[in-house]
Amino acid sequence: MPSGGHRLPGTTGTRTQFNLGLALPFLALVLVVVADLITAETQHFDRLLVIGPALAAITWNVRGTLVVGILAMVLRLVLAVVQGDPSTDTVSAELVLAAVIAASVWVSQVRTRYERDLSEVTAVAEVVQRVLLRPLPPRLGRVELHLLYVSAAAKARIGGDFYEAVRVPGGVRVMLGDVQGKGLGAVETASVLLGSYRASVTDAPDLAALADRLETGLQQYGAWDPDSDAAERFATVLLLELPDDSDVVRLVSCGHPAPLLQHAGRVRPVAFTDPSLPLNLAGLYASRHVVEEVPFGPGDRLLLFTDGVSETRDRAGEFYPLRARLGGWTDEPADQVLPLLHQDLTDYGVAGLDDDVAALLLVRPPEPAAVSAPTRPGALP
Repeated sequence: MPSGGHRLPGTTGTRTQFNLGLALPFLALVLVVVADLITAETQHFDRLLVIGPALAAITWNVRGTLVVGILAMVLRLVLAVVQGDPSTDTVSAELVLAAVIAASVWVSQVRTRYERDLSEVTAVAEVVQRVLLRPLPPRLGRVELHLLYVSAAAKARIGGDFYEAVRVPGGVRVMLGDVQGKGLGAVETASVLLGSYRASVTDAPDLAALADRLETGLQQYGAWDPDSDAAERFATVLLLELPDDSDVVRLVSCGHPAPLLQHAGRVRPVAFTDPSLPLNLAGLYASRHVVEEVPFGPGDRLLLFTDGVSETRDRAGEFYPLRARLGGWTDEPADQVLPLLHQDLTDYGVAGLDDDVAALLLVRPPEPAAVSAPTRPGALP
């Protein structure tokens, strides 16, 4: 089946580490008790019981930390009786243990409050990210959509790369873009362009007019908020239109890398005769957006990508050979191409993926063969 969403990291390892953290305080208490019982009477390890509540403060809530602390105090008293400690040592050790328990409970309370606040902020961020970069449907009209999106920011699912695909009357329109730079400023610029695109995509008469509206939207946003990073950043954008009634794809490139077209087992870049400047740089000289048109029939594939793919370097400084790699995957099922690309990019890069990566594979599935109607007896062939 076509894939249309983000790739999320697995959580099995994190869950295993968390479960181990919950058990660690009790394991520490058991080890201390065993060590105290099997060693000579002159050697006492019971004072190490403070490790239990200290470790509990890292993973347990306030109540759990308090329970571990009380258990440590009970074990300390039992060991004192078994080992025959003087009462003064027992009292002083219990006071020290009680102080450690109080400190551990306070740390647990602060940590729990912080985790709760972080969880609420993360939930809000998840909603914002889903609004900005919505998962794509597996198919729109006559086109299958397969998406790979990886943000360079740790723990984030959105960066300076952006995409959108919309069903419009008579066809499908697609956008893929890349904002200069990284961080929140790039995300802000991407959000502006996504908003302009969604507001204009259905009623723009053609791709050239749509590109003009994206340019205008970005300039207006910069004028409204001149202190914003969006006023200083530019973005490369690729706009596509795939009509329902013809086997072609129309494209406008605003300084974006040319997509790779796979046709009849061969892969070649789409040649743009007159590409435009990136958005927010049009003021450098008078230019117009030119719509290109290339054949795109049943069985063809078109790979759109950002420079996070094409500019990944190996240890020798060589760029990733995207065209050659894609040429080796022409016989692979369409839904396996981007997983192969993701793994290959990760292995190829010196430090894995250190830039935002977006790749969108558009597929025109082969049309089913027409089934001939059965011939009636006596009818002419």
